[in-house]
Amino acid sequence: MSIRKIRNIGIAAHIDAGKTTVTERFLYFTGKTHKIGEVHDGKATTDFMIQEQERGITIASAAISCFWRDHTINIIDTPGHVDFTVEVERSLRVLDGMIAVFCSTGGVEPQSETVWNQADRNKVPRLALVNKMDREGADFEGCVSQLEEDLDANPVPFQVPIGSGGTFRGIVDLVPMKAVAFQDFQRIETEVPADLLADAQMRRGKLVASLAEFDEGLMEKFVNDQEVDAEDIRRAARYCVQRSLVTPVFCASAYRNMGIQLLLDAVVDYLPSPIDAGGVVGMDLVDLEKPLNRIPSAKVPLAALAFKIIHDPYVGQQTFTRIYSGEMFSGQKVFNSRKGKMERVGRIYLIHAKSREEVERAGPGSIVSLVGLKDTGTGDTLCDPGEPILLERIQVPESVIQRSVTVEDSKEEDGMVRALKKLVMEDPSLRFYVDPETHETIISGMGELHLEIVEDRLRREFNVPVLSGEPLVSYRETITREAETNTRFKKQTGGKGQFAHVVLRIEPNPEGAFEFVDLIRGGNIPREFIPAVQRGIEDTMKRGLLAKFPMVNIKAFLLDGSFHEVDSSEKSFYICSCMAFQEAFRKAAPRLLEPVMKIEIATPDASIGDITGDILRRRGQVDAMRRFRKGAQKLSGRVPLAEMFGYATTLRSLSSGRANFSMEFLAFEPLPESLVPDVLKKIEEQRKRRKG
Repeated sequence: MSIRKIRNIGIAAHIDAGKTTVTERFLYFTGKTHKIGEVHDGKATTDFMIQEQERGITIASAAISCFWRDHTINIIDTPGHVDFTVEVERSLRVLDGMIAVFCSTGGVEPQSETVWNQADRNKVPRLALVNKMDREGADFEGCVSQLEEDLDANPVPFQVPIGSGGTFRGIVDLVPMKAVAFQDFQRIETEVPADLLADAQMRRGKLVASLAEFDEGLMEKFVNDQEVDAEDIRRAARYCVQRSLVTPVFCASAYRNMGIQLLLDAVVDYLPSPIDAGGVVGMDLVDLEKPLNRIPSAKVPLAALAFKIIHDPYVGQQTFTRIYSGEMFSGQKVFNSRKGKMERVGRIYLIHAKSREEVERAGPGSIVSLVGLKDTGTGDTLCDPGEPILLERIQVPESVIQRSVTVEDSKEEDGMVRALKKLVMEDPSLRFYVDPETHETIISGMGELHLEIVEDRLRREFNVPVLSGEPLVSYRETITREAETNTRFKKQTGGKGQFAHVVLRIEPNPEGAFEFVDLIRGGNIPREFIPAVQRGIEDTMKRGLLAKFPMVNIKAFLLDGSFHEVDSSEKSFYICSCMAFQEAFRKAAPRLLEPVMKIEIATPDASIGDITGDILRRRGQVDAMRRFRKGAQKLSGRVPLAEMFGYATTLRSLSSGRANFSMEFLAFEPLPESLVPDVLKKIEEQRKRRKG
């Protein structure tokens, strides 16, 4: 099939907006499946994990292909819960287009904004779907307004609903100016009813005017009152969508099978093919400042990105890969340019959710699963050994919560560690380590649900009967002022001694990342020892000093030093730099940083006062309120994670079960000085209980 007839798309949104239901209808209407699987029954094709079926939510992104109008549509259905945002991030990294789904009553919700920002960062063109138009309180116009005000999306309705809630019975498609009804899985086109015609004509005029800003031919017809046909609109819209100049807005009730065929048409008509998306840009391995461009062609060297790892009980480790250029075939040797290692492709599969179809080769634009790779992880580049390229890595968010996991029988420990290593390979937002004092295994992740799912998978998939400890907030440590230290390390043990001397200055780094600056001149410290100095600082930062949490936002300057021709070594300079950094850190007015969460609460008007007061008591603040339907508002604000454990129960009590909330990580911010002693004491007590 021609690369121009491939669409690699994602379906993303806030939880419960209907992403998976839309995907299920895509599969049914394209003939991929012959029975519709429902999320609430645990039968959705793309929700095949037992945890997804039990909870009725998507946890892991799932890929599947279908065919529509002689085009291949590769779909990735992504999670809507903020704890699994890395699944959205790595999916958008390899996709050419996206459908952002919004609930007709919820509108733009917190995770909607997160997903939209991720798409902006990855420059992914998108369509917007206002779903659940059959719900009471459905507000198509309100959703369009929120897209404009909250997301700056330049939304342009390409359709308008006929009725809403219980009266939703069809759609006016403004492009061909037809009314579309849906019956027995069929769409029935008719002329626009007389009572809707004037409004539809006005809206079509706005649609044409919006596109004409970016299309001279359309502008000429519009200004001269010439007839604008459907193909004129589709041509201009395709240009605008692929450059993210406008966001076409569609409407549907996926559950009632209304509007899905029109949305599939829009995917083919407006979202880009790999050719339209253009070449992928990477870096030269020799000169990292030199960009390399690989166009989507089978005739150029291979460039592919591994974006997801899963462990399948039948075929072993599968590496989900997007091929940007060149071809990949079974038995091929490829170069992992991030790890600097050669890999051999064993088998290649097309992905169909939990099933697979083996193929001999795959070309540009393909999303495939590779079996046989041993050292490749999420974000690694696979390329032609003779023409290496390094593609940009996938961003992984900071973990904000941790807890201990143990096994009753010490014989199970090795099995737990092996299982955790596999889970970390699959999920780069999950981390684990062994506490050197308590000898406990600590897992950290994006939220309580994230860690609950990990523990459940350990028990069910890997047969490891883990016990979990209480959640512990994952703080960070930093400094608030500059400090300098002059440190010597000298040790004589009879034979060859150890000697190192470093002069180090550290200061706050507002950019957030650690930065090491080597200012040594004249060979006072030999060049071969400088990396050991940097490594000593970085390792100390990982361990922390205040409360053994990682250090952030620090810039270190190696100013001066000296060495001994016989006694100096990498080891001595490593130890000396650890000592110097610890000394400087203590002088630099260290502070604890706590994770602060962005929170949004949908609540009836009657509960606003109680809920606002409770947020303030939790050291939070309410930044904004907006009405999103009659008798209800949305509060948005920020609150420390440490104050939010068990909040769902409190919110149910304050609102008689009528309010709901969502929360996502916002930033690490300084913990108030007055709370530091109590927090340090609590952390120490938790660790003692674990050790005991």
